[in-house]
Amino acid sequence: MTGGAGYIGSHTAKALRQAGHQVVIYDNLSAGHREAALGAQLIEGDIADVQRVRRALRESRATAVMHFAAWLAVSDSVTDPIGYYRNNVVGTLGTLEAMAAEGCEHFVFSSTCATYGEPVETPISESHPNAPINSYGQTKLAIEHALPHFERAYGIRSIRLRYFNAAGADPDGELGEDHAPEIHVIPRALMSAAAGEPMYIFGDDYPTPDGTCLRDYIHVSDLADAHVRALGRLEQGGASATYNLGTERPTSVREVIDSVERVTGHRVKRELAPRRPGDPAVLYASAQRIREELGWVPKRPDIDTIVADAWRWYSSHPNGFDKAPRR
Repeated sequence: MTGGAGYIGSHTAKALRQAGHQVVIYDNLSAGHREAALGAQLIEGDIADVQRVRRALRESRATAVMHFAAWLAVSDSVTDPIGYYRNNVVGTLGTLEAMAAEGCEHFVFSSTCATYGEPVETPISESHPNAPINSYGQTKLAIEHALPHFERAYGIRSIRLRYFNAAGADPDGELGEDHAPEIHVIPRALMSAAAGEPMYIFGDDYPTPDGTCLRDYIHVSDLADAHVRALGRLEQGGASATYNLGTERPTSVREVIDSVERVTGHRVKRELAPRRPGDPAVLYASAQRIREELGWVPKRPDIDTIVADAWRWYSSHPNGFDKAPRR
């Protein structure tokens, strides 16, 4: 599992182990945390090092790879497309090269709804046109386009999971969201609630009911469950496929902040800021395909539940994992 010490990767690693799978995490710890491995085997390395990836696959006798190692900030991808293409495209191709060389034929890919760009209709189904408006979405789509070629040439079957907005934290309190800097709305709002500092709303003039962006917030534990099901499909001989992961419920930035105030009991100071480049006004999913084909249904879709789980983890980890400085 590449990037398995990161936010979504660590939750998925826990879910896989609970489902009886052996998990080996491969992570350079540039954004992940050693403590988030929760005792799973951790190999420190970069996906750009193809020989090291090959060795990790060989020594662990891996039969599948879940690929989470990617840069993910939309705004940064607009200003640093070179870095995003190098990491998200070149690095992922290196991982696939290693898989082909070692005969590992199951690949679960962490993709994104950013492949769709500005929606022409909502909810967004997997048949919606792909027209990314930032290099983050474009790099993910580039890998999606490459995967059928790797299947024909090397037999690597794949499940592409297009996340909408990952949020929340492990209901058991062992794992949570710990980025530096933090760019996501819910943890930023929780930090503002705890510290009494302003929460910046990036744009209030979008064509939405309250002027702020509408997003589909999906609990990270529900995302993890979808990955376990995706792996099961591949292990059972199922065909390659692409699935959306979302709750089918749009929630605005203002509604998220209202939820944070309800859950925490603290007021969040709100300040307006300019729109961020590359942010569509509305993104929310149709998850009908994965519901029908894999039986996946979010178990924690309510925004207050998502916020409450995140707040529980944040309250007990105010400094994140609170270990050694990140590199």
